[in-house]
Amino acid sequence: MSVAAAFKSLKSSAVLSWKPTGNLQKTVTNCIERTGRGLHSGDISTVRILPAVARAGRYFIFRSNIIRASIDNVVRDTPLCTALSRDGYSVRTVEHLLSALEACGVDNCRIEIDGSSNCDRSVEVPIFDGSAREWMEAINQSGLRVATDNGGKSCQKLAPYLSEPVHVLKNDSFIAAIPYSKVCITYGIDYPQAPAIGCQWFSSSLLDESIYSNSIAPSRTFCIYEEVEHMRSLGLIKGGSAETAIVCSMSRGWVNPPLRYDNEPCRHKALDLIGDISLLAQEGNQGLLVAHIVAYKGGHSLHAEFVRRLVGNDVSQELTA
Repeated sequence: MSVAAAFKSLKSSAVLSWKPTGNLQKTVTNCIERTGRGLHSGDISTVRILPAVARAGRYFIFRSNIIRASIDNVVRDTPLCTALSRDGYSVRTVEHLLSALEACGVDNCRIEIDGSSNCDRSVEVPIFDGSAREWMEAINQSGLRVATDNGGKSCQKLAPYLSEPVHVLKNDSFIAAIPYSKVCITYGIDYPQAPAIGCQWFSSSLLDESIYSNSIAPSRTFCIYEEVEHMRSLGLIKGGSAETAIVCSMSRGWVNPPLRYDNEPCRHKALDLIGDISLLAQEGNQGLLVAHIVAYKGGHSLHAEFVRRLVGNDVSQELTA
């Protein structure tokens, strides 16, 4: 497919332009299969990542239903995770898997997922150790190949570039992006109630996959020890444990050290952001925005609203609480 034809097929917005990366779209070389327990449901699921043709993008297959990894399918206001839904079927906690796929350059793939129950209409991606390392290592073990369409032709990979500053706000949380020549993410968090976490910042360029694999992918999800019982009373983190997250007590500090990085919680937020922004991807093109993105005290809902703002969906730049 020509670059000109690819441009015409993409959804445009007032703040985005699509430009060639100089690379061809890719897919996995071999099938990847992993089984594990979901963080929130506690249920076992099996994920199979299979090669897909060029321009297919990334999509889930759950009970014969196709659920594309697109911002159009994101469930609004899902607590503590990103969920995709279509026609009454949903896949939860997709962010770590999508983060690894985007960062490792898996532009097109079919993701089959099966739960432990044959009647559930919702399924959750396994959490493993709370990071994206399991997925990244599996992708590297499989390897990548150039994706071709049904006619055997390859396709140029395009990337979204920002043409003017964009931001979304919610109370004292924000995400802002300014035009820049490469992908750069700066993330800040602040947990004054847990001094061991406190205020942290992390910033990195993501041009080199090795930066992601060495500095971001191994960072694990985290929680406050004193909030665990409340979250469980809400039906969350049923599969959570000291093996699936790093846990910090407000008074006693880290319950299950050592940390992999001094600012591991902040790095994990950057990991989540990459997975959520990957939902900007269309037709096998890059999802990560070529811009300098600065986020402070964000979360999955704010990440999703930022992507909606980029694609021009109706959303106020300042969100109500």
